[in-house]
Amino acid sequence: MLSAANIARFFHTVRHLRPVQVYGRIRFRLLKPRPDLRPAPSLRSARGPWCRPAERRQSMTGPGRFRFLNVERSLADVGWDDPGLAKLWRYNEHYFDDLCAERSTLRADWHRDLLLRWVDANEPARGTGWEPYPTSLRIVNWCKWMLAGNELPSDCVQSLAVQARWLVRRLEWHLLGNHLFVNAKALVFAGCVFDGPEADAWLARGVDILRHQIPEQILDDGGQFERSPMYHALALEDMLDLLNLGRACPGRIESLLPMVESRLPAMRHWLAAMCHPDGEIAFFNDAAIGIHPAPSQLERYCRDLGLGIVEPIPDGLTLLGSSGYARLQSDTGTTVAIFDVGRIGPDYLPGHAHADTLSIELSVRGRRVLVNSGTSEYGVGPERCRQRGTATHNTMTVDGVDSSEVWDGFRVGRRALPIGLECTDGPEPRIACSHDGFRRLAGRPTHRRELTLSPGALVVQDFLAAPGRVRSYWHLRPGVTPTRVGSETFVLEPDGLRMEFIASCVDAVPSSWHPEFGVTVSNACLRSTPSAAASSVRFAWQ
Repeated sequence: MLSAANIARFFHTVRHLRPVQVYGRIRFRLLKPRPDLRPAPSLRSARGPWCRPAERRQSMTGPGRFRFLNVERSLADVGWDDPGLAKLWRYNEHYFDDLCAERSTLRADWHRDLLLRWVDANEPARGTGWEPYPTSLRIVNWCKWMLAGNELPSDCVQSLAVQARWLVRRLEWHLLGNHLFVNAKALVFAGCVFDGPEADAWLARGVDILRHQIPEQILDDGGQFERSPMYHALALEDMLDLLNLGRACPGRIESLLPMVESRLPAMRHWLAAMCHPDGEIAFFNDAAIGIHPAPSQLERYCRDLGLGIVEPIPDGLTLLGSSGYARLQSDTGTTVAIFDVGRIGPDYLPGHAHADTLSIELSVRGRRVLVNSGTSEYGVGPERCRQRGTATHNTMTVDGVDSSEVWDGFRVGRRALPIGLECTDGPEPRIACSHDGFRRLAGRPTHRRELTLSPGALVVQDFLAAPGRVRSYWHLRPGVTPTRVGSETFVLEPDGLRMEFIASCVDAVPSSWHPEFGVTVSNACLRSTPSAAASSVRFAWQ
């Protein structure tokens, strides 16, 4: 029997849903269209130049052998839909990302064989590979492979048309967000590589969806609206692919290109602001390295498309106001603190959110020091919930309660709302913000946090008066070992840089970091239990 607390959590989860998500889910489950196996339309022959897209890591390690999510398997052993493997791994098996990965031309024979094996083994509309999301990514990758000058086998051309027909009837309106975006992108690609009225209808459908989704999903500051640096990088790749496609297929998506091009400068700036000095993304919400092309690859893609070089982020305060992140920077970009002062995501789509409001990541002199949990797995389970929880981020809990009610893998009940943002730029930038995520608890406490970055120090002040046990967490990058040198001081030495961590009532406990899917690395966490409503933590370095 459901408890009152679970009923309340469920209510606060579903009350934000849009009507299309409700009736779209019913329709998606009840209506099962049959695949349309008619002969494929002819391929369009007139094309402009195609630019080499952003490249991912190589995922094919041999003929019929893959490495996804840091797990390597052979097709001969696991087939195309092994239930013993995580669903995300099986999704990757059907994406065909390796067609456009690093050094892909050296594996062209492997790719042709794999394409034919996929068509032979995957009956239309059956199995994981025909779910809308992997179908969308596969359509795009097969089209990009053709646009790069490769000849798609005739059986695969026929399958590609069947996939597009299937997808247009299985659009993920019940999920919206990045799923619907890539559904539409796939229809646009299929509509550009094929010719005739049917291809025109796919193209028109995809363009119509993107005309509505681009303004909604790309915020005014350039950030993708799910507030995940990982998904933002994927969205930037999507937009660059659309620009590339428009130039390779002149006259097909001219109405869409101004909307795409106008948003690219802000999207590039946003990604640059959300990267550490090591060139990789910060870990807020669902984020992991290796799922998206590296930021350096995306920038190379931009330059190859003639978009020039993105302006470096200046020292001082950079506020990404629409998405709710702030970057405090000094030492010509080598010392960076990134602060989450935003909503966890769209109200109706918080599936990739973590309970990380007011959390911080820190790099000093080019070295990461503070890291949030990262993401090593999807699905439903205790480890997925733990990684999304507040205690695995550099912020505060009350009696072990999360600031937002993350649960069941991709769901959120009551959500923390940021309030009272204050900013001061200059040589010592300062920013302060509060959230109301703990007001559901006794005493209705509000957490307020203030950051000040000065030469040689980051000071974090917290204000949280609560009747329960308050704890703050400071997760150190693996390899940074804290050494106690006093009752309130630890020494940290990241790659030879000597730092001091100064706080009251603090101890060191083991933790873990998950910079990639399938990766768990042991690290240390400095855990403080302040006894007063106001507390302070100071990171100091020479």
